[in-house]
Amino acid sequence: MQVDLVGGYYDAGDNVKFGFPMAFTTTMLSWSVIEFGGLMKSDLQHAREAIRWATDYLLKATAHPDTIYVQVGDATKDHACWERPEDMDTPRSVFKIDENTPGTEVAAETAAALAAASLVFRRCDPNYSKLLATRAIRVFEFADKHRGMYSAGLKKYVCPYYCDFSGYQDELLWGAAWLHKATRNPSYLSYIQENGQVLGAGETDNTFGWDNKHAGARILLSKVTFFTLFFINSGLLFKMNDSNLQYATSSSFLLVAYAKYLISAHKVDYLLGDNPLKMSFMVGYGSRYPLRIHHRGSSLPSIGAHPSKIQCSSGFSVMSSQSPNPNILTGAVVGGPDQHDKFPDQRSDYEQSEPATYINAPLVGALAYLAHSFGQL
Repeated sequence: MQVDLVGGYYDAGDNVKFGFPMAFTTTMLSWSVIEFGGLMKSDLQHAREAIRWATDYLLKATAHPDTIYVQVGDATKDHACWERPEDMDTPRSVFKIDENTPGTEVAAETAAALAAASLVFRRCDPNYSKLLATRAIRVFEFADKHRGMYSAGLKKYVCPYYCDFSGYQDELLWGAAWLHKATRNPSYLSYIQENGQVLGAGETDNTFGWDNKHAGARILLSKVTFFTLFFINSGLLFKMNDSNLQYATSSSFLLVAYAKYLISAHKVDYLLGDNPLKMSFMVGYGSRYPLRIHHRGSSLPSIGAHPSKIQCSSGFSVMSSQSPNPNILTGAVVGGPDQHDKFPDQRSDYEQSEPATYINAPLVGALAYLAHSFGQL
């Protein structure tokens, strides 16, 4: 079978296209635009272009019914080399999930990404939006019908890089929530009602990232009146007849107080330099930022500076050196400090020094909101 898998994103500092984190990146970048696109001004078009680059690839990866191509590149062989993408000569092996080798978590996350992106393009490109939504519906049906963890059937190739540790239940809830938001089809809410308990809707873990989507699904569903509170026709929150406004006023206070707390928590300020190290963790921002990030293209000389090929193993001398990266990957956010607020800025320390698409994607919306709130947009 011939399949075109040109496009998409590498996940981080290597040369492999991992479908699971790529889909999550797409979902989160789309959510950033859905929530805060109106605050992005001229940058909105850049965000749309970044999303479309991913969704064009995801459409290719899901072109054949009941099959999704979930990875391009053998990660083990790729990690045995330190070379530029332009010089890459490691096998571009392709891995897929299908009826016989299911991967519910990847399929459902891909459905979520396509559904979320369909909302981004609903007004500016309605035909493309419809294509994304239609494909999302089909992909979710496949995810739900053929259940199983992709890290079981493809364990040799996806682990330990992007093993699914939390199970696929969260992705099914997350995918159904996004499909409801995109299609307004009540069957997806019915699906969540009927399957929520089995799929862990009551999960109390508030971790949210490429592997665990429970917290995100709860926030997304909290926007659906059916799952939250009763409002009268005028829009007032209604709990009970006896002094109902106490609930309206107290709830309003809690919402405002919590929002203020979130802003004052300085999570974004910490990332950008308000921390014990007085260091920004966004490359290129501020007077002090990571200089030796774990990223092949950034750490090796450019084609312009070094036209001849850099062989697979030759690049490791650069990887282990203390020289700053010659190509500044402006805007990339690295893994960040350890639990002791330490950041060694060592290229070999991938846990702290490697940037990733799924770190940056959620930050887009947060920065748009904060910049607008403080009059910087």
